[in-house]
Amino acid sequence: MYKTVVIEYSPKADNMAQKIEEQANEMLSNGYELVTMSITGTAKAILVFKK
Repeated sequence: MYKTVVIEYSPKADNMAQKIEEQANEMLSNGYELVTMSITGTAKAILVFKK
């Protein structure tokens, strides 16, 4: 089972990294493992998790 999460607009790299880490840890506690991610040109991130 896959789940996709979008991290909203975050133009600073360190702020984006913190948001990604928080989301990955939250999803891990729910049984999902981060498979891949992509940063868009509009400073958003798309994270794909697998259960």
